[in-house]
Amino acid sequence: MQSIKKDYSPQLGSTAERVLTRLKTHGTQTSAELGRALDISSEAVRQQLQRLVREGLVQSQSQAGGVGRPALVWDLTSDGHRRFPDQHAVLAARLLDGIRETLGEEALGKVLALRHEENRENTLQAMAAAPHLEGRLAQLAGIRTSEGYMCEVQHEGEGAWLLVENHCPIRVAAAACAGFCQSELNLFREVLGRGVEVERIEHMQEGARRCAYRIVTSTILAKSTVCGTNAAPSSSASPTDHVLSKQPSCHRL
Repeated sequence: MQSIKKDYSPQLGSTAERVLTRLKTHGTQTSAELGRALDISSEAVRQQLQRLVREGLVQSQSQAGGVGRPALVWDLTSDGHRRFPDQHAVLAARLLDGIRETLGEEALGKVLALRHEENRENTLQAMAAAPHLEGRLAQLAGIRTSEGYMCEVQHEGEGAWLLVENHCPIRVAAAACAGFCQSELNLFREVLGRGVEVERIEHMQEGARRCAYRIVTSTILAKSTVCGTNAAPSSSASPTDHVLSKQPSCHRL
């Protein structure tokens, strides 16, 4: 599997931050896996993990792995996840509450639709120089990473990719208003062009570690359908249909 990754490491430069970034982007890891991935000694890994445990940023648990004793794996705590950019998400969520309470749900829907159109135009402009799907995906990953989503593309075979977002900088606002997540899905469907199917298969708001989107060309999808496998949902509808057809599903924090 090939991956297209961008530099989204926190800019503090320490080994501890590299450990945090590795856990953020790859999920649970053993100390040996961390050492190999970061090219540091087992003693250095142990020291960094002990430091991060004291700071409340990582935690360990036993994980069964077949024959032998369970392995000790490491993951970020909630405080560890908060070390990554959030773009003032709590403030954004409160602003959403204020719009809804003072102007109503219809006004909030218009605000989300306007944000969607602005994102769409900016993304299309940035991706204009990439004529092929793989190039557009690489451009999209770079754009999303610059916005704090720690995005990467994984090539899964002929005509199929995963677009993975390892972090959500608006997670608090998205929890308050599902319109953000729907708008994101619609955005991907439009900017990647015709003949491409986009399906969200992992979602942070549903408890996943990351958000992941399966990208499949219609040619490959047609072959899969002929062979009797499940097809991804169609993306032929205009993305604004989804944004404007329903009022956003939001709740007060």
